[in-house]
Amino acid sequence: MMTNHIFDAAAVLVVLAAFFSYVNYRLLRLPPSIGLMLSGLVASLVVLGIGAVAFDLELLRESVQNAVESVHLPGLLMHGMLSFLLFAGALHMNLDDLLADKVPILSLATAGVLISTAIIGLGSHWLFQLAGVTVALPYCLVFGALISPTDPIAVLGIMKTAGAPKRLEVKVAGESLFNDGVGIVVFSVLLAAASDSHPGEIELLSVAGMFLREVVGGVGLGLVAGLAVYQAMKTVDEPNLEILLSLALVMGITAIGFALHTSAPLACVVAGLFIGNHGRRFAMSDRVTEALDLFWSFTDHTLNGVLFLLLGLEVWVLSYEAESLNALAYLIPLTLLGRLVCVWIPVRILRRRYDLAPGTVSILTWGGLRGGISVALALSLPSFEGRDAVLTATYGIVVFSILVQGLTIGRVIRRVGNKSGSLT
Repeated sequence: MMTNHIFDAAAVLVVLAAFFSYVNYRLLRLPPSIGLMLSGLVASLVVLGIGAVAFDLELLRESVQNAVESVHLPGLLMHGMLSFLLFAGALHMNLDDLLADKVPILSLATAGVLISTAIIGLGSHWLFQLAGVTVALPYCLVFGALISPTDPIAVLGIMKTAGAPKRLEVKVAGESLFNDGVGIVVFSVLLAAASDSHPGEIELLSVAGMFLREVVGGVGLGLVAGLAVYQAMKTVDEPNLEILLSLALVMGITAIGFALHTSAPLACVVAGLFIGNHGRRFAMSDRVTEALDLFWSFTDHTLNGVLFLLLGLEVWVLSYEAESLNALAYLIPLTLLGRLVCVWIPVRILRRRYDLAPGTVSILTWGGLRGGISVALALSLPSFEGRDAVLTATYGIVVFSILVQGLTIGRVIRRVGNKSGSLT
């Protein structure tokens, strides 16, 4: 019975994703991620509107909410889809381009996440109170951690269509690939501290140890597993087998990462970069490369479609109390401010040594899109006072980020380029 339920849910999601993708391609002409999320959101709002007039809205809402929650987005994304999406994104990133900007990228992905977490966490504590919602400071910091990382799934898809200069696209995409893993680690550490009945007993050394185990262990796992698959690929020249090896690599990394409590997302990014660059040059023939790229491009497109459709449908699980909506209105500007500061400080420091084009701060700030990872982390939170408001705020910020920032980032890039004369 459970197997039938899983298959039925997957079938519905894939059919809807295919239908809305077709509608977007033929009519809306929006970037796929934006088109699918908007389609799911509009469809949900239409059903809510019809239900309010023609049906028992509470009964309808409860039925659809149960169906949406049964998909369990946190588990689906964090323990499955995310690894495939990150590997697919990293597979097509040029390692030389990333290494050329490694210091700015790693600064944004580490110090930037911590700065943003502190600003949003502390600021949201005051703004939630202003909106009439009680959220304890430790959980406000957890909120800051889950909303600070930019989402590689949203960024990689939208930046390709926004006309960003190559160097800036590399910075935004590279940061999003790595700050995702770092952000999840920071979230896990802060959530453990917030949930502990004696938070004062959590020692700094234990927190640092947990952080290092997740980050260093994740990078090490990605390198070791990627090297093993690379050596296997060198001994064969069969597209189907090498695709299977890459699939086994992602699934094996995910299972081992969660078993060892190391960062599976970071491991998949590292493995994807290794196979996509070193493996592509020295272990794969042209026909294998073409087949591998085609498979992972299809996988990336399909999973992206399902994920962003699910994000649109998640509107059913939100709280629409006035206090929650007021908090959302306050927190959107705070999130943008946190992003601006966490970009401005590293760029200001690094500008003396690195060639950072005029307008870098503006584009990195507005191009820092949030996505499904933030929503999944928010949905995974345990019960606490103010949880519904945190979930509503997270979802609203993600919708604003993808629909408003995602649709206007191209305009921002062109405007900044016109003012500065050039962007490289």
